[in-house]
Amino acid sequence: MSYTLLINGKTSTVDVPGDMPLLWVIRDVVGLKGTKFGCGVGQCGACTVHVRGKAVRSCQTQVQTATGAPIATIEGLSTDGTHPVQVAWQEVDVPQCGYCQAGQMMSAAALLVTIARPTDADIDKAMNGNICRCGTYLRIREAIHKAASLGTVRATGSSARTEGGAR
Repeated sequence: MSYTLLINGKTSTVDVPGDMPLLWVIRDVVGLKGTKFGCGVGQCGACTVHVRGKAVRSCQTQVQTATGAPIATIEGLSTDGTHPVQVAWQEVDVPQCGYCQAGQMMSAAALLVTIARPTDADIDKAMNGNICRCGTYLRIREAIHKAASLGTVRATGSSARTEGGAR
């Protein structure tokens, strides 16, 4: 069956089964490779994307439930790497292996849309379930605080953009 998806502000029509995980549509049909396969059961967070502005596990989201909804992947966070989360991740030097980082960043961006200045407890709650095998959790938390200080993040349909003090 055909489904029309709005991914990173671009419309794509895909002919796939309705129960196909959004992860595989994004990676294998649309060709955006930033969203990663981790566990396949929604427990690790590597596949996190935004659907309707909320962080979701794309390995557990059927494509039929995302039809017509704005979807944002790591590639759509910003076109030039200037989203506060991207800037903060670089400045804090968060990644080691980097495999989980797209999902981590997408969860962090969704948090900052809802809570502009999150506490450590807010961050822990929002990031719970995003697993980092390298154990960079303290740097992730530091980067989220840094991103919050760089500017206000707000959802704009299919992606997020910055206002205020962001670079």
